[in-house]
Amino acid sequence: MSERCRILIVYYSRTGTTRRDAELLASGLDADIEPIRERGGPQPRNGARGFVRSLMDALCHRHAEVMPALLDVAAYDLVVVGAPVWARGACAPARAWLELHGPQVRRLALFCCEGAFGGKEALKQMSEAAGKVPLATCVFTGSDLYRCKDGVKRDAFAQKIRSRMAARREMEWLV
Repeated sequence: MSERCRILIVYYSRTGTTRRDAELLASGLDADIEPIRERGGPQPRNGARGFVRSLMDALCHRHAEVMPALLDVAAYDLVVVGAPVWARGACAPARAWLELHGPQVRRLALFCCEGAFGGKEALKQMSEAAGKVPLATCVFTGSDLYRCKDGVKRDAFAQKIRSRMAARREMEWLV
């Protein structure tokens, strides 16, 4: 039971906001971290053209082409996936990554970063893409960031993950 829980944080970030939350969460959970990488490199979504492309992908439910994970997803007890909300839904690269790697994920937790709204729908889409019910979820809003409440939410999310993983380990140990 004292065995360390292996956690992987996977994220997609167009502007850096989701990356920031993923890095801070990884630090707080002593987790490994890996970005979701699209085929064609990191530039296709930069600037105004990238914003429009991202918006169209979200509105038309287009599929993104992502690279396979560098780390062995199946080797982790928990995979936490973070993504921005685009047009009230999960971003295309995160959905594509979850569709590709969902079967390998043992346990899943999800978070998303939204400007104003759409977080619940994004989390639902991410869960469906993975084919798994998440252990824990969290929505970070632009308001949280401006009011410096994102740290409190992140800490609560990390604590929820720790306690639920501990409870699952305890149940597994009893069986």
